[in-house]
Amino acid sequence: MWQLNATIISETAIYSKALADGLATDCEVIRLGDLSFQFDLIEENVKDLRAMWNTRMRGIIACDNVLKELEVIRKG
Repeated sequence: MWQLNATIISETAIYSKALADGLATDCEVIRLGDLSFQFDLIEENVKDLRAMWNTRMRGIIACDNVLKELEVIRKG
């Protein structure tokens, strides 16, 4: 078995909540406070762990990009 533990620390509580909520359908997310959360990945094969890690990171990056664009629009 392979296990990966990730802790994500964000700039703001709103960003942290949005990033965590974006992962909620993919894995269990544990809130550590207003600015951070964590999730664990456990897979039998390292190639599967890598694939799951890539999927989670692509989701976080996509959510982060949307949040940044919304911030630009809001500031106008």
